Amino acid sequence: MSALNLSVPHSLTKEEALTRIKNLLSNLKEDKKDIVSDVQENWQDNKGNFSFKAKGFDLSGNIIVNDADVQINSDLPFAVSFFKGAISDMITKKTKELLA
Repeated sequence: MSALNLSVPHSLTKEEALTRIKNLLSNLKEDKKDIVSDVQENWQDNKGNFSFKAKGFDLSGNIIVNDADVQINSDLPFAVSFFKGAISDMITKKTKELLA
């Protein structure tokens, strides 16, 4: 396993950032429907747990929306860890778009 820990800053209110970030996985599923499936999300206050399959690999982690940033944490399976940079870039880009 390889840890993926991202912190994406924002200048929104915490409530607005939370509203927008709750669309992250559904947008990812729509944009990447050819590789992403079985998306699950469970939110409690500003913390969400997620899981999904990407090209047959199970991925899971959590998202925490704070006053000034959004933290995304996940453990990547070894085979997927080779693409950690590309995965980080894709998630960061999509998160920044939602928080802009």
